[in-house]
Amino acid sequence: MSLSLDPEFAQVFAPMAEAMAGATPAPVGDVAARRAMWEPIIGAASAAQPVPADVTTTEYHATADDGTKITMRWYARTGAPAGPAALFFHGGGYIFGHIDLFDGPVARYVSASGVPMLSVEYRRAPEHPFPAPVEDGYTALRWLHEHAGELGVDPARIGVMGDSAGGGLAAGLSILARERGGPAIARQILLMPMLDDRTPTPDAHIEPYLLWSYDDSRTAWPALLGDAAGGPDVPATAAPARLKDATGLPPAYIEVGQLDAFRDEDLAYALKLSRAGVPVEFHLHPGVPHEFDSIAFGIDVARRAVADRVRALASL
Repeated sequence: MSLSLDPEFAQVFAPMAEAMAGATPAPVGDVAARRAMWEPIIGAASAAQPVPADVTTTEYHATADDGTKITMRWYARTGAPAGPAALFFHGGGYIFGHIDLFDGPVARYVSASGVPMLSVEYRRAPEHPFPAPVEDGYTALRWLHEHAGELGVDPARIGVMGDSAGGGLAAGLSILARERGGPAIARQILLMPMLDDRTPTPDAHIEPYLLWSYDDSRTAWPALLGDAAGGPDVPATAAPARLKDATGLPPAYIEVGQLDAFRDEDLAYALKLSRAGVPVEFHLHPGVPHEFDSIAFGIDVARRAVADRVRALASL
């Protein structure tokens, strides 16, 4: 029996698959075309479900070490008690996406879990290559720790969460915070994270089903890392798969679809953390590609995945 799409996902995805089949893929290196294609899709997916009425948002700003002002959006459920919080980093291959496009998902996580979240408008490549995105994340982490008291947050219970490139950023920030001796991160919640700049040999079993393609990775990593991408000198704070020693990293929740180009690197990272004694919860979702839950949020596998994420947040 060969790999195939989850039947529920296939049914919901069919119109999008038909539209994509008639489109010419953007060439490797074309960042603008990927922004033009994906940002409207992300926005539509975010708005396809109701935004919870019990979540309020507040804009804050922090200044990075290079003087750049970083915008952050605080989401909190009305009447929720003081306790944990999480930083959120949106997906987009490091090259597209904005916090506005992820208002819906973040608000829904906060409403369901009761855990407030700080969504970070990190700078994007290629205009702002590494280390700008992860340094922006570190700036936000320090800010949240410094303002924990006034926000009703227990600084010992601050987690990091992200999807795709945002998951890679959350993992990279966890490594960076360890290197710098804090601030402490209680848990890393990594959703289909983008971890390895060394684009693998394409897997013929999953290639027909990919939403994020190998060519997309061949575009995104050089945008972030320049000529260093794929070479010997990429640090783990840029591409967490490069990590040599995972000792002392925060407990991790990691999930990925079996038909996702990031499957192997996410499996390998879960194993690397486990072998270093880091507690890991790992989910491999059969029959679904990258960002499956955004496209088909009503199907069984998506509902289960979101419930697990909410549980991981609530246990911070």
